[in-house]
Amino acid sequence: METKKNLNSHVLLCCLWVLLLVVAGCAPSTQITGTWKSPEATQTYNNIVVGALTDNILARQKVETDMQTQLQQRGIKATRSIDIFPPSGASKNGPDVNLLLEKMRGDDYDAVLTVALVDEQTQTRYVPGNVGYRPITRYAWYGNFRGYYTYWYPILYDPGYYTEDKIYFVETNLYNVADDNLLWSAQSQSYSPSSLRKAAEKLAEITVNQMAKEGLIQGQVSQP
Repeated sequence: METKKNLNSHVLLCCLWVLLLVVAGCAPSTQITGTWKSPEATQTYNNIVVGALTDNILARQKVETDMQTQLQQRGIKATRSIDIFPPSGASKNGPDVNLLLEKMRGDDYDAVLTVALVDEQTQTRYVPGNVGYRPITRYAWYGNFRGYYTYWYPILYDPGYYTEDKIYFVETNLYNVADDNLLWSAQSQSYSPSSLRKAAEKLAEITVNQMAKEGLIQGQVSQP
């Protein structure tokens, strides 16, 4: 009887592992972890430049395009910075910031939204082996110890393995073009995204939704 109780405990432990894996799989891979809003941010912004701060041209295009799309869906005039300030290998510091501000002010932009990868971490986790539940008839399950033991032992002790997950920390800032002051900042993290495309799309969606929620842009999505 004691052996049977121990084996049942192992089965329960396996079920708990499965539950934890399911819950982890349902958790959002990209989410905002915190925001800050300036007391001076009392209006909505309707003409925004989107700038991804990276020297990776493909990543810059993808992030800026997705942010632009999300903003435009809410009726915001949004422009990618790559269309105003094309990539240049002349300087590692990029174009002169004063020229950038002068250009944006001259074109009547009221805000600039920057996106930057500020940190990257690697997390090692253990992936258990075969812990799946397999239905079996009542008589085969409890008929004798030999059948019960030989059925569950290979499942319970199938070795797992270790894997590494990447966690990316992103900071998104909204600046007032007129006075160069920070209006709003959001911190987000992306947990082992399957691709840049999916991560950029999700980041744009949750960021623009949060901006609307906090009254920085209009809240309604424009109808086509």
